[in-house]
Amino acid sequence: MTYQEEMKRLRDELNEHGYRYYVQDAPTISDYEYDHMLRRLEDLEREHPEEITTDSPTQRVGGPALSQFEPVEHPVPLESLQDVFNADEVREFLDRLHDTLPRAEYSVEPKVDGLSVALEYRDGVFVRGATRGDGRVGEDVTENLRTIRSIPMVLPEKLPRLIVRGEVYMSRKVFEEINAQREIEGKPLMANPRNAAAGSLRQLDPKIASQRRLDIAVFNLQLAEGRAFTTHTETIDYLASQNFKVIPCARLSAPDEIQREIDRLGDERMAFPFDIDGAVIKVNNLQDRTVLGSTAKCPKWAIAYKYPPEQKASVLKDIVVQVGRTGVLTPKAVLEPVRLAGTTVTYATLHNQDFISEKDIRIGDTVIVQKAGEIIPEIVEVVADKRPDGTVPFRLPDHCPVCGAPVSRDPDGAAIRCTGAECPAQRLRNLTHFASRNAMDIDGLGPAVLNQLIEAGLVKTAADLYTLQAQDIAQLDRMGEKSAQNAVDAIAASRESDLWRLINALGIRQVGDKAAKVLASHFRTFDALSQASIDELTAIDDVGPITADYIRQWMDDPQSKDLIERLRAVGVNMTCKEEVLDSRLAGMTFVLTGALERFTRDEAGEMIEKRGGKISGSVSKKTTYVVAGENAGSKLRKAKELGIPVLTEEEFLELLK
Repeated sequence: MTYQEEMKRLRDELNEHGYRYYVQDAPTISDYEYDHMLRRLEDLEREHPEEITTDSPTQRVGGPALSQFEPVEHPVPLESLQDVFNADEVREFLDRLHDTLPRAEYSVEPKVDGLSVALEYRDGVFVRGATRGDGRVGEDVTENLRTIRSIPMVLPEKLPRLIVRGEVYMSRKVFEEINAQREIEGKPLMANPRNAAAGSLRQLDPKIASQRRLDIAVFNLQLAEGRAFTTHTETIDYLASQNFKVIPCARLSAPDEIQREIDRLGDERMAFPFDIDGAVIKVNNLQDRTVLGSTAKCPKWAIAYKYPPEQKASVLKDIVVQVGRTGVLTPKAVLEPVRLAGTTVTYATLHNQDFISEKDIRIGDTVIVQKAGEIIPEIVEVVADKRPDGTVPFRLPDHCPVCGAPVSRDPDGAAIRCTGAECPAQRLRNLTHFASRNAMDIDGLGPAVLNQLIEAGLVKTAADLYTLQAQDIAQLDRMGEKSAQNAVDAIAASRESDLWRLINALGIRQVGDKAAKVLASHFRTFDALSQASIDELTAIDDVGPITADYIRQWMDDPQSKDLIERLRAVGVNMTCKEEVLDSRLAGMTFVLTGALERFTRDEAGEMIEKRGGKISGSVSKKTTYVVAGENAGSKLRKAKELGIPVLTEEEFLELLK
């Protein structure tokens, strides 16, 4: 077998197994076997890059990051639907069509709450994908769509041209997993699966979209050259035969049947992996659709029945305050159990103190509850005339209910946070940050391992990491003796990390790696930093009064002092080791963009900082130079717009000399 034949065989088999896994949910080989085949194909493609094809599963990661999305004109408009909100409006729609089409048959299908896209195939190969946009012109998001594993890259039948329409979504399961990870990392939580899917699909870097594990449900055939169809349901069956993940739809005629199907989908909507916000009723016969036509905005042959959020009354029995992994105090309502959107609800979010005060929510109130985005129960309003006597306004505590440390309100938001450095509620988040790459850089201590160490009672604070033995880690799931020893060695090596890494690792609010480097370079020892006054802190460039106040609060807290003494006792370095070569770049601010050949951007940043310069992530009028490598994007354009000098890599090296 030639290498070309082997590559084709591997591509075909991997695509078939991908279809069985991601579309049919019925894999026939193990992940190990799949990964082994994929690695072999990757090896062959490295040896013979001229043989790489667009339908290769290795191309699923997407191409390079874009600077912007290009406009795409849809050959067949992606029309929007007229919304209806009750059974009477559905009946009116059916009665109106009955005069023209007395024997019409309809399809009824769930309306996926996601982002509408068009997928185009030429000779059976996926060539382009675009968002709906205004229905006539969308944006080219081909590279991001390639990362969606349920979109086939090549079809069994090689029609000259095929365009299908689908809804990109993020499953509830993936949404919850990503939000859980974002909470650990201290990142803002995504609002709902629809917004998460839309934001992910419009990432300029396809690698980010790939990490979001998006999915798609195809619901319409827009164009098929070389094929003729009679009904919509026939096209859906055809698309399923072409390995698309299609929307389920029912063929019905009688109005009562149609309404029953709408109600059934509404009752069972939580059984779908995706959120649905309605049901779509369409004329099934394609010729009948042509006869009916469209208005300026919507087809006359279809409507979208929108489900109202289900609301129920319940009694608020208590308000409990939880402390999240980022230290935010979150009030939660404890309710009399009530059945809502297919599940029994006993808790509801109260968001923050502002939300409680605005609605004047009190313990003992009768409240109206609904599910926001069909996922999170929330209180809509208080039934004021049912309020019992003796209730009082609710206020969040001024000390953390978990560790007793004082709480502080964000100056730029409604969040109230625990300030405790050793708060048990924040343990996993704090340890994950402490061990992260831009902090103490302890390889092998990810969230999963740290969580096991916490649950086993082996670690409570960052200082406890330095007392771990290899046998402690080896007993954890999926950790052998070698991995355990590597982790212990990495922990030991981190003792000698430079001071800026320790400052960043402590998780002081508004002090990231850049601010930590400035503080370490200025004060040189942790003791000097810990004794600095507000005035001394604000005298430093890039340290404003709010940041200075956070630093001072952290240093004064008893938990913080205890943590520092524990770290000192186990030998963690507390002095600045960074060599300052000179100050020739003092007062200069650099922005690095694009790919550099001789060193990474981090390495270039260190070279600038050792000579007194500063690094910024964005271009402004205060920028001194922009250093641009290959594939530089929006930052380079902005520099030219503002007249900021742009240096090539060679010119940058000359400046350093």
